[in-house]
Amino acid sequence: MRSKMNRVLGSIIYAALTVAAANAASPTFSAPSPSPSQANQADQQNAIQKQVGAIKSVVGTTVTILTDSGAAAGVNVTPGTKIVRVEPGQTDLKNAVPLELKDLQVGDRVFIRWKASDTAQPVNAIGIIVMKRADVDAKQQHEREDWQKRSVGGLVTAVDPATKTITISVSAIGGKKSITIDNTPKTVFRRYAPDSVKFDDAKVSSLDQIKPGDQLRALGTRNAEGTAVDAEVVVTGSFRNIAGPIISVDPASNSITVTDLIAKKPVVVKISDQAQLRKLPPEVAQRIAFRLKAAAGGAAPSGDAPAAPGSAPPNGNRAPGSGTSASTSPNAPQGGPGGAGRSGGGPGDLQQILNRMPASTLTDFQKGDVVMVVSTEGTDSGGVTAITVVGGVDPILAASPSASQAMTLSPWSLGGSSAMDAAGNP
Repeated sequence: MRSKMNRVLGSIIYAALTVAAANAASPTFSAPSPSPSQANQADQQNAIQKQVGAIKSVVGTTVTILTDSGAAAGVNVTPGTKIVRVEPGQTDLKNAVPLELKDLQVGDRVFIRWKASDTAQPVNAIGIIVMKRADVDAKQQHEREDWQKRSVGGLVTAVDPATKTITISVSAIGGKKSITIDNTPKTVFRRYAPDSVKFDDAKVSSLDQIKPGDQLRALGTRNAEGTAVDAEVVVTGSFRNIAGPIISVDPASNSITVTDLIAKKPVVVKISDQAQLRKLPPEVAQRIAFRLKAAAGGAAPSGDAPAAPGSAPPNGNRAPGSGTSASTSPNAPQGGPGGAGRSGGGPGDLQQILNRMPASTLTDFQKGDVVMVVSTEGTDSGGVTAITVVGGVDPILAASPSASQAMTLSPWSLGGSSAMDAAGNP
């Protein structure tokens, strides 16, 4: 039973991690560094307060932003406030373009500074660096396409510090495939925080923090055989799979408690607004279970099956629960987003099914429902944060252990626009 659930739960990790990246907050804002002359006029430490976020409203001379932590903050723009526009990825202010208050729009990303001694309400901004929303969207689209074309993801099976290589296992037509991730001193490493589903919370990491069993996604140049990648960016994380019946639902704390059938103990699962919640209709769950059993017996189920594993990555720019898909890249490797094409008559891709399902809410889940959960690793403080919760999975968990192997998908996709922006701008 333990091995069966592990393999079945592994089949939804691709969906879960796609949602974790796709539903990340706003893109990471890396404020440009001042030039040497500007540095001479730099603010004294602790004398200046700073805030980053997206503009929520502009009313008169008051600009209200929604910070990356989700809080609202307001500042007053005075005639002395210096407002400049920079392009995403710009690393200094040499090419910054002056703006006026009337140029600020809802959705623009801003980096705001004010004097710590200012007691006005709201405080008076002394400087605002702006990234226009349209510029950010264009950069995200470019990077999204780059990740779809030049990335590969899988489960870490080995790490060799001597050669600075990582070996991952990915889903491919006919079974598993090993790919070597080659790293250089220029390779950027990032790692998901143990208690967050937001890519913006991912920390700068290093090769020595990666271990077998981690989920990994790498952006880089593949060799002709598709067996190795020269990595530019490597993103990793440890995630938890939980399956079992719900024993309580707590709307007040936005959480559910699930009896983990593997660990045989209750686990509190926190449901954030970035979690993907779905409930499979009985006929869909039965069809998936049938295909699992058929695959276990060596049969190729007929009918209109969903796309094979890795055949079409989800659209990283979709709103939570919108369920749309991006197109497949013909140049992408097997096992990654836009990877291997349909494996004739093969088992369904649960990611594709979940994408087409309408979004559920916490109120759709009741005590006694059997769910599969992919979550953060969690912390010692207790509980985990859900990335994906799928209900109506009783028939799937009842499928034969060998059949569930047929549903194993590529375990990670950084399809999210915010993830790509952050990964490319450490």
